Amino acid sequence: MEPAVWNNKDASSSKTLVDARDHPLDQLTPAEISRASAAVRRHAAAAGVTGALRFNTIMLQEPPKAELLAYQQRRGPRPERRALVWVLNPPCGDFYEAVVALPEGVAAAAAAADVVRTWTKVEGVQPTTTPDDCSLAEHIIMADPRIRQLLAERYGITDPDLVVFDPWSLHGTPEQYKGRRLMQGYLYVRTCKEDNEYAHPLDLCPLVDLNLGKVIHVDMYDAPAVMPPTLVNYHRDLAKATTGQEWRADMRPINITQPQGPSFNIEGNLITWQKWHIRVGFNAREGLVLHQVGWQDGGRLRPVLHRASLSEMTVPYGDPNYPYIRKCAMDCGDYGMGLTANSLALGCDCLGHIKYFDGVVSNAQGEALVIPKAVCVHEEDAGMLWKHTDTRLGHVEVRRNRRLVLSQVSTFANYEYGMFWYFYLDGTIQLEMKLTGILSTSVSDLTAKDLPFGITVAPGVVASNHQHLFCVRIDPAVDDADGGKGLVVAEVNAEPLPFGPDNPHGNAFRVTETPLLSVHSAMRMAKPEAGRAWKIKNPAVINPITGQPVSFKLIPQTNCPMLMQPDSLVGKRAFFAQKHLFVTPHVDGQLYAAGEHVVQSEDCLGLKQWTKEDKPLLGADPVLWYSFGVTHLPRLEDFPVMPVESVGFMMKPYGFFTWNPTLDVPPERNEASREELTPAARSGAAGMRARL
Repeated sequence: MEPAVWNNKDASSSKTLVDARDHPLDQLTPAEISRASAAVRRHAAAAGVTGALRFNTIMLQEPPKAELLAYQQRRGPRPERRALVWVLNPPCGDFYEAVVALPEGVAAAAAAADVVRTWTKVEGVQPTTTPDDCSLAEHIIMADPRIRQLLAERYGITDPDLVVFDPWSLHGTPEQYKGRRLMQGYLYVRTCKEDNEYAHPLDLCPLVDLNLGKVIHVDMYDAPAVMPPTLVNYHRDLAKATTGQEWRADMRPINITQPQGPSFNIEGNLITWQKWHIRVGFNAREGLVLHQVGWQDGGRLRPVLHRASLSEMTVPYGDPNYPYIRKCAMDCGDYGMGLTANSLALGCDCLGHIKYFDGVVSNAQGEALVIPKAVCVHEEDAGMLWKHTDTRLGHVEVRRNRRLVLSQVSTFANYEYGMFWYFYLDGTIQLEMKLTGILSTSVSDLTAKDLPFGITVAPGVVASNHQHLFCVRIDPAVDDADGGKGLVVAEVNAEPLPFGPDNPHGNAFRVTETPLLSVHSAMRMAKPEAGRAWKIKNPAVINPITGQPVSFKLIPQTNCPMLMQPDSLVGKRAFFAQKHLFVTPHVDGQLYAAGEHVVQSEDCLGLKQWTKEDKPLLGADPVLWYSFGVTHLPRLEDFPVMPVESVGFMMKPYGFFTWNPTLDVPPERNEASREELTPAARSGAAGMRARL
């Protein structure tokens, strides 16, 4: 298969991408996952590793950026196909990382063709707590005789099937248990199978050693708390009992139809829509990944992004009481956005004419698991694109906007996180994170009302204050097909001018632009009052109208900083949330803001390490790490299920085009739209038709 060229200098090339099928960035297939685990088993046996292996994660190891670009530009061979494998040896508590070469073509049918390139025993860290780990922890805890005895003694619960265990990775490992692979759990109880367990929290918090397979500690109140009795449900079979109301009868269907089919085209994992080209990736850690995003401009494909993904997130809780000081999730690294991805449902999660991509992950036995419909692709109306009424001519020009949506939803015990990447007709890119699900609750006195660190959402049920802080890694390629080494990141601020000779009426303000030339100078905070944004510029490509480098602008939206102290455990682990922006030189393998392995970590093993040295950014292929989030002060209306709250950012072209790129969007009138008349108007219209 001969690669095509991604090259903004070659306007004559009609083929602008590597062939869409069997691309080096495609996720591993089920067969490749099986081959990788088999190769690791053979190698482990040859290396003298005894005892059972527990596979943690098997996913594509993406080719080095330089190799990928060389292949795409016909300057180098096709990169070797490789799998990254994390595997545990529970009897010994050892953790190994392997890289397995998976030759493509006919030779791959022979098992011996798969070669373990590297085999490393990794010390002092723990890999992701997978869904299999969570199930194992629940089994261990619910089978523990002491747990059953405590449930019976403290609450009179004798049916363990009604008890629900929420698995959490451990934030702040007690000194005596350090070095062990642990999980903690919060216990709840249901009154029936469909009951909302979060309305009935218990005061037991066990710790389990996954390698030993046993409960090693249980935290509890000195005196048993009274189990909250109130039923507060969202399940369709129980919600009416909670609200005391029937279903609303006045909601009529809204149907999204596309009689001529969608405007997008998909070949392999390559999406083309309007002038956008987007390659879809998926892995266990990040879930949905965007690769090689570009804009077709005449005869050339202009690169915009080399890669973009949700790199990490943290959800720290603000309750300083024990054991809730241990309550903090680093969801991407702790559990994996891809491992926890939902199978999306047609007509509910996504509306319209849908294309789905499956996700492929692995289980503890090293077998492939296919998540059907893990990623949804559709287009939707996005309101008005632009409009002007020429009052002198009595002429109106208006265009409707639309956007392409790539989405994924992941469930982490109580919470759902929806990741929605939007691509617009005018070249805008937007990420919107949608937060929903159920508040994580704890038990309190039934009469408690005024709580300093949370809110009572039902008698005896507390929802604590917390934050949801995200970090997106953006590897830009703004009109640069050669890896981004020529790109410059600059900060843009609007500032008022004082009264003076140049501003006698006090109405002037100007825009300042400051290049961020080193890693330390690029550690920045958002500043809404200054309209602060960050430009990604390509000085090698000058806009003929402005005379300035073409650029894209990263525009912060609703945002908040981390409220925990920088030297707290959360502050150290989630170093990425201490600033809104970091910029680092590109280094292959530096993908995760808090480090590759964050489970039970005590410091940041990612950005904090990579920013210790004040490295120069000019000519360094800059990578942006943008952090954003919400401070969630729970409200009663968030219970028993939370309406969506959204947060995100935009990237807009800034001098990237020579004029509004949507001037070629055709004028059209939606014939399916209709005016809903009042009864009097309908009667008048009918009379008029009768007279005619």
